[in-house]
Amino acid sequence: MAQYAACPAFQLGRPRYDQSTFLGRLRHFVAIIDPSTLFVSERRLRECIKLLEDFQHGTLPPGVSDLQLWEAQKVKQAIIHPDTGEKIFMPFRMSGYVPFGTPIVVGLLLPNQTVVSTIFWQWLNQSHNACVNYSNRNATKPTPTSKFLQGYFGAVTSAVSLAVGLNVLIQRANRLSPATQIIIQRLIPFPAVASANICNVGLMRHNELSEGIDVLDGNGNVVGSSKIAAKHAIMETAFTRVVLPMPIFVLPPIIMSYLEKLPFLLTNRRLLLPIHSLVCLATFSLSLPLAISLFPQMSQIEVSKLEPEIAMATNSKVVTYNKGL
Repeated sequence: MAQYAACPAFQLGRPRYDQSTFLGRLRHFVAIIDPSTLFVSERRLRECIKLLEDFQHGTLPPGVSDLQLWEAQKVKQAIIHPDTGEKIFMPFRMSGYVPFGTPIVVGLLLPNQTVVSTIFWQWLNQSHNACVNYSNRNATKPTPTSKFLQGYFGAVTSAVSLAVGLNVLIQRANRLSPATQIIIQRLIPFPAVASANICNVGLMRHNELSEGIDVLDGNGNVVGSSKIAAKHAIMETAFTRVVLPMPIFVLPPIIMSYLEKLPFLLTNRRLLLPIHSLVCLATFSLSLPLAISLFPQMSQIEVSKLEPEIAMATNSKVVTYNKGL
């Protein structure tokens, strides 16, 4: 019985863990962002896809366990976009978000930033975020390149403007002590990144609001396109993008303000950057699965809350849609 609970019977396209609970979603996304999937070979990926196709067609070789099927689906979901069926470029996969994003976080949180360095790190961060958002978007409807560029430039502009503006205000606040100024300056990246993330998601996925996104019935069949479902998807993603940077950009500055005063680090200043990097890596690694677990990737919504034409096209009371990540 315990073994069954640990590895339930395989269901193609279904999550291994209960998505109606936060813990179930957390376990699901921990598997999705597992960095080890970055090292999966092309041969291994083809084997996983073949195994899942064999299961779908009822031609599965004898001796294949449920655990093997779940692992195959984990590999496919980590690498292949669910809507396009194409491989996601490694740095822009959710499994690559922490490894490729941590150096950027470290750069954003470096003390004594100049205007040029602030602009550079905010630009690099929003460039990475834009590519991750685009690569993991709901792709049931095509996104014009103009919309991508609009979202990208909007996010970069908002992030840089807010970060530089806040830095200038802090530097002019003569009543603050130097130590207080340093701590506040280190916290500036959070409001800049959070506001830019909202701008990034909103502008880049704005066309979904006008065209809608596909909603599926219980059998996975497309019922129609819903603008209301698109609004829910974008709001959920934007909220996640605000929650995600909160611990990443708030905790490390606070932790480092205490660590820097330790006698050991006062006499070994060269260790500050490596320790700072490890603190950022730890908070990023914990924050990402917690933030994206707030909502299931395949979210559900009652048909009665959608457009009348959707309700007329299906007998299902609840439909699902790909929220994106």
